[in-house]
Amino acid sequence: MAALLEIDNLRVRFGALQAVRGVSLRLDEGEVLGLVGESGSGKSATALATLGLLGAAATVSGKILWQSAGGATDLLQEPASKLRHRRGREIAMIFQEPMTALNPVMTIGRQVAESAEAHFPSWTGRESRRKALAALEAVAIPEAARRYGDYPHQFSGGQRQRILIAMALINRPRLLIADEPTTALDVTVQAQVLELLKQLQAQHGLAMLFISHDLAVVGQVASRVAVMRAGEVVEMGTSQQMLTAPTHPYTRSLLAAVPTLRTNRNQPLAQVE
Repeated sequence: MAALLEIDNLRVRFGALQAVRGVSLRLDEGEVLGLVGESGSGKSATALATLGLLGAAATVSGKILWQSAGGATDLLQEPASKLRHRRGREIAMIFQEPMTALNPVMTIGRQVAESAEAHFPSWTGRESRRKALAALEAVAIPEAARRYGDYPHQFSGGQRQRILIAMALINRPRLLIADEPTTALDVTVQAQVLELLKQLQAQHGLAMLFISHDLAVVGQVASRVAVMRAGEVVEMGTSQQMLTAPTHPYTRSLLAAVPTLRTNRNQPLAQVE
């Protein structure tokens, strides 16, 4: 299968802090790659570097090769105007906190429609509304037409996350980056959102980079998993391998730190080493 995205020796520095240390990843067309690790391991910095969203405070080096119709393009060398054109249209991102990612003073319908209008300015208001409604219905927002003019605070946490997914997918991107999309949700809603992402990924043939601190959650959606610690990828393999027979001590510690129904509640959870 052809590579859609290849990250080669990516390094990200914020002043004296080296946040990402030589990360190399490959994501194929239609593949779901999980990126897992504790907070501060460099997962989100890797994703934001891919989209060119780290800002002037970051020093980024290496290569991020994106395969398009014209061949491979290094996104780190691409002019800002061209990268802005790809962002949201070819590569989209779901951010981890829906209440802060959504504009509280704009209706959800306008926000979803705006995601499309940014790339298709010739669309009329009627056309963009139709596309936005279709996107909201695709992520199972109940009574989408009636609630089109509602504001983010009028929706539950799970519904707000679905709205972010609608915004990310309205332009049918080739790659979806999901940064901790279920962290702020309770277990039942988390399962619903994960199932929705799996359905949409299969339906549209999306490639997806799924970022989480929870190896068990990543294992539900990803075919391969890369484990990060202190800015480096310390282990990579299939989801089955990572969940049943990890070889790196850090990966084993991540698994041991997850409570299960068999966990002795009188004993402290295992510490990640």
